[in-house]
Amino acid sequence: MSQKVTPFMQSLKSLPADYRFDGSPVSDRLENSSGASVRLTNSNVPRKGGLRNGVSRTDTAAGDSEDSPYSGHGVFVEEQSLTDDVDSGAATMPLPQSDERRWSDTSAYARKKILQSWIQLPNGNWELGKILSTSGEESIISLPEGKVIKVISETLVPANPDILDGVDDLMQLSYLNEPSVLYNLNYRYNQDMIYTKAGPVLVAVNPFKEVPLYGNRYIEAYRKRSNESPHVYAIADTAIREMIRDEVNQSIIISGESGAGKTETAKIAMQYLAALGGGSGIEYEILKTNPILEAFGNAKTLRNDNSSRFGKLIEIHFSESGKISGAQIQTFLLEKSRVVQCAEGERSYHIFYQLCAGASPALREKLNLTSAHEYKYLGQSNCYSINGVDDAERFHTVKEALDIVHVSKEDQESVFAMLAAVLWLGNVSFTVIDNENHVEPVADESLSTVAKLIGCNINELTLTLSKRNMRVRNDTIVQKLTLPQAIDARDALAKSIYSCLFDWLVEQINKSLAVGKRRTGRSISILDIYGFESFDKNSFEQFCINYANERLQQHFNRHLFKLEQEEYIQDGIDWTRVDFEDNQNCLSLFEKKPLGLLSLLDEESTFPNGTDLTLANKLKQHLQSNSCFRGDKGKLFTVVHYAGEVTYETTGFLEKNRDLLHSDSIQLLSSCSCLLPQAFASSMLIQSEKPVVGPLYKAGGADSQRLSVATKFKSQLFQLMQRLGNTTPHFIRCIKPNNIQSPGVYEQGLVLQQLRCCGVLEVVRISRSGFPTRMSHQKFSRRYGFLLVENIADRDPLSVSVAILHQFNILPEMYQVGYTKLFFRTGQIGVLEDTRNRTLHGILRVQSSFRGYQARCLLKELKRGISILQSCITLLSQVITLVLHLNLIVMEIL
Repeated sequence: MSQKVTPFMQSLKSLPADYRFDGSPVSDRLENSSGASVRLTNSNVPRKGGLRNGVSRTDTAAGDSEDSPYSGHGVFVEEQSLTDDVDSGAATMPLPQSDERRWSDTSAYARKKILQSWIQLPNGNWELGKILSTSGEESIISLPEGKVIKVISETLVPANPDILDGVDDLMQLSYLNEPSVLYNLNYRYNQDMIYTKAGPVLVAVNPFKEVPLYGNRYIEAYRKRSNESPHVYAIADTAIREMIRDEVNQSIIISGESGAGKTETAKIAMQYLAALGGGSGIEYEILKTNPILEAFGNAKTLRNDNSSRFGKLIEIHFSESGKISGAQIQTFLLEKSRVVQCAEGERSYHIFYQLCAGASPALREKLNLTSAHEYKYLGQSNCYSINGVDDAERFHTVKEALDIVHVSKEDQESVFAMLAAVLWLGNVSFTVIDNENHVEPVADESLSTVAKLIGCNINELTLTLSKRNMRVRNDTIVQKLTLPQAIDARDALAKSIYSCLFDWLVEQINKSLAVGKRRTGRSISILDIYGFESFDKNSFEQFCINYANERLQQHFNRHLFKLEQEEYIQDGIDWTRVDFEDNQNCLSLFEKKPLGLLSLLDEESTFPNGTDLTLANKLKQHLQSNSCFRGDKGKLFTVVHYAGEVTYETTGFLEKNRDLLHSDSIQLLSSCSCLLPQAFASSMLIQSEKPVVGPLYKAGGADSQRLSVATKFKSQLFQLMQRLGNTTPHFIRCIKPNNIQSPGVYEQGLVLQQLRCCGVLEVVRISRSGFPTRMSHQKFSRRYGFLLVENIADRDPLSVSVAILHQFNILPEMYQVGYTKLFFRTGQIGVLEDTRNRTLHGILRVQSSFRGYQARCLLKELKRGISILQSCITLLSQVITLVLHLNLIVMEIL
């Protein structure tokens, strides 16, 4: 059910009560000395608004927008109503506390000067209220619909002037606080301006609909740089230009939670790079990898109809002339458990449903395919389709893409056979054969179909699923399996076949994208990786995903902090190093040896009698002293991540970390007549023969010694960070505005949580700690030069800028003068804007009075002229009458 957004209040300018400035084109416009065009209007006229209920801001006139330090593009936003009533009255309302206090811009100065402030309601939403009065430590605030409340003044957060409504870079806000960021993103989102910058970071809010921001026209505009609005195209364009100019590899790091639009954003970036670097035809192959990877690696979840259940890095190589010459794809941590188990309302991987819906009659007969409803792996979640998605059509798209990346028809049929084999494995059932609850597979259609599809002997398949060979010293012991053990063996085989199939497909794609391509060393990598996850129940997958996000977050923080420092140094600014919130303590909790989360998990995985409960107890015993760890009851433990606390349940941790496939299953695949199963077995054996980096699992007589999933993932993550460390990164943070995947709905709490989790607010905080507002000397002098008492128009922009700062007594610690720009502390531009607005207002009043006086004088002159003209006409008519009479008299005499 849609949750309506709590609107914000009608805005009040820092001007006399009944008036405001508006840059919209009107006939009654005044051109001031700085070229700014303004208009005086009555603020009581009803206006539409976004979060700030009743606020509007139209595009400024050409002169004003050119000189303005803010590049927002305001448009009208639909009015919304409050969903939670706030009781009026004099009682002080306690407000919920949040991390906002750590970096908000609330100050005594702001409370005195600003007539409007943000107030947080008990439901956690922010509202914009008008300060009616302040007495001691309390303030009287006017809320929408005439409601008045009393609040503690310290809880108020200052609001920005209306000139900043809808700015396209959050760093341009005078007051960098959570409600201002939330409002600005909502303001732009309601106008389909889904992209906003947060300094060097692009924030992309998922519109859940098609928006007219893409295509050849936009690609050409960003290529020519005639459009400078925030966009994925702009990020990709910057990456390719810097790659060519600096001869340094680039990376575009896209993150966000499930449903935020990471996959689509990655495709948009690839489209731009393909358009600019195309010509050889390889770019078309690269784009066609998307439907393949989505079909085999994405699934419908409760939060997203097309959720990527793996991470991927696409490295696109360029020639010396800037043309695409090849590509390589690396994948991370495919969610294998989804193959055999899905939650209610979710789906397994798309390709299973696409195969069942789109296979030709001949293929169906060859694979003995039935409908998706007939397969237990797919039927357990009671979800078989996605609204608006034609699985049959998608299957044909996948087949076309496989053709384009040069996967032969024979190999394609083998791929589909492996998929069908996985589905039929789920239908294999077992029957009890003795009093000890030992089982063997039922010899039915399912078992025979699996044997046929993978090309093995049905008797060997039966033995593999019902017995286990255990090697003890030089002897081999045959152990019969119980029902739970047999089900685990069946599911492990299905998961391994699918995982190996996914890896094999990626390998084939990489071969196609690299054939005959000459690598020059220049590349742009696009990282589409899962974002921080926190659910009601968090398991091993969330544990690994959040560990990866801790690593990426540290890379993110340190890189952006370095950029901030470099800009100060380049402009000759003296500044004190700003400490940012490092997450090294949390990373040490995961990686420390021998008493880290990963080491203890691997250690417990080696014990035959290790259970999920013994793992939880071991973690609590050894890690309780770490400030980022907290042991809870039973199998629960909590980790204090950078993005917030997450409670994990160790159920399934050991099994998923072992990811065990016994030697019996590998031998079965090796004996198959089909080539793919043989290739899968070879790959597994190669993995087991690699040098051991972490503990091995030998319990239960398994002689397939494989690295644990956690160890393997940690190794992949370190390799990834090393690759990213050798590139110039560009960050895109994707935001999901609501959980119902509906356009036009903006949930404040959900957006705020994501902004905190993905580090956007930390970027803002770091910038705020220094001099976040920057403006060139030329722009500053043009915009505020007319405020100077002394006429110094003939001086250079730097002198004019310094004179302005001195005239308005801006404290030296509030700004720094750089070689090319002025650097201001938070809020200083807002103060100057208030002064500029009041001055222009005064000019308008003086000029309007003078124009009135001129008009009245002109009217008097006109009236006097009209009277004289009337007198002359009357006299002339009298003379004419007299002449006529004389003529008559003369005629009578004659």
